[in-house]
Amino acid sequence: MRFTAAVLLASLNMAAYADSYQALTAEGAALIPAFQQQLLGTVKAAMQAGGPAKAVEACRLSAPQIAAEHSKSPWTVGRTALKVRNPANAPDAWERRVLELFAERAEAGEALADLVQAETVDGEFRMMKAIATGEPCLACHGKHIEPALAAVIDVGYPQDEARGFALGELRGAFTLRRTVEVGND
Repeated sequence: MRFTAAVLLASLNMAAYADSYQALTAEGAALIPAFQQQLLGTVKAAMQAGGPAKAVEACRLSAPQIAAEHSKSPWTVGRTALKVRNPANAPDAWERRVLELFAERAEAGEALADLVQAETVDGEFRMMKAIATGEPCLACHGKHIEPALAAVIDVGYPQDEARGFALGELRGAFTLRRTVEVGND
């Protein structure tokens, strides 16, 4: 079999892309735990200090700042969901497609902890990792929210859709993105 220079170059580019893809996926995945821990720690501390209403306030005020702190150039880190509390976290078209895919995969029995999607979209490396509804989430996002707390949520988030979740359900996803450099190496 004869290999032309173009075929050889294409195979080298594909190998380089695969290596780059794996490196970017690992790099992005490494950013999630610290972001997740700080968000959860902030909400838990507020819950202990003043109950669920204080946790809602802490989340509203601190979550955007925490995301900004964990967005280390060239990465942007955030959260999104199909049912958002804060409209600023609404998914874009790619994120919505991935969230719907996660929902289908979870419905088919795949563990939420295993749901990760990464790909290059419009010159950006995009990555999402599913978030399961945990026990601490239920007071503010569960099926049985206390009426006084629901009133507090309604004031801070008049367009809230992020209610009615059960333990272990897909709550949303961490979403990461960065520009991909295209080179001729």
